[in-house]
Amino acid sequence: MRKVSVEETKPYEAPKHFKMVALRLHHKETTGSKKFWVGLSHFLPGGGADWDKSNSEKVYFVLSGRITVKSKTGETVTLGPMDSLYIPPGESRYIINETNMPATMLVIASYEEE
Repeated sequence: MRKVSVEETKPYEAPKHFKMVALRLHHKETTGSKKFWVGLSHFLPGGGADWDKSNSEKVYFVLSGRITVKSKTGETVTLGPMDSLYIPPGESRYIINETNMPATMLVIASYEEE
């Protein structure tokens, strides 16, 4: 067992993200998790992530605020508190906080197979 307090986490630079702070909660380097990692993302108004895709499965779970996620197929989903979204491997997405309030989201993702 390994408890993680948010006070002990350290921010890290998430590639292609802007106006946001990412905290690594559970990861190979922090708790030794082997199949997935969990991050906490705080998005300022206008903050988000540029178009990107990966070979991992992801779940976005919004804790507070609102986050809009767009897909290359033209689908747009807005998530509010306690809403979640599954992103399959290889699906391109764009994330944006279109509100005037901060938003906080948990990101749960599998590690890409090597």
